[in-house]
Amino acid sequence: MYRALDQAHRALAEGEVPVGAVVVDAKGEIIGVGHNAPISRCDPCAHAEIAAMRAAAERLGNYRLIGCTLYVTLEPCMMCLGAAVNARLARVVYGAAEPKTGMVESRANLIQQPWHAHQPSVEAGLLAAASRRLLKRFFAARRSAARPATSGE
Repeated sequence: MYRALDQAHRALAEGEVPVGAVVVDAKGEIIGVGHNAPISRCDPCAHAEIAAMRAAAERLGNYRLIGCTLYVTLEPCMMCLGAAVNARLARVVYGAAEPKTGMVESRANLIQQPWHAHQPSVEAGLLAAASRRLLKRFFAARRSAARPATSGE
């Protein structure tokens, strides 16, 4: 998860929402990393999880990530969770809950639906405080930048 946080810091430095992800194989080796980049790439699918899973699949030469774990700093959205299920990840581990769009526990529980052919196990809250701090810092800076400057007159 520390490597996922490193990726989130990279997103923050690029002006993106600070979310980072890594995919680890069954031996514990990192095989894919990613950070949010939808703004810079003009791509609504350029989420950290998708980037990490794409890199892992390319490295393995297989779109199935069987036996792998996705570590991500923020609870996955519907798109990313769907990709994790379709990739047949063994496990999804995330840091902070996402009350607006989180689809593991916050808004819905999409993983545990009976129609899925595969259901990864889930662990929530790993380094959640560090993940939340990054997100709060990012959004506080955005709110501050959006406020009109006062002239003091």
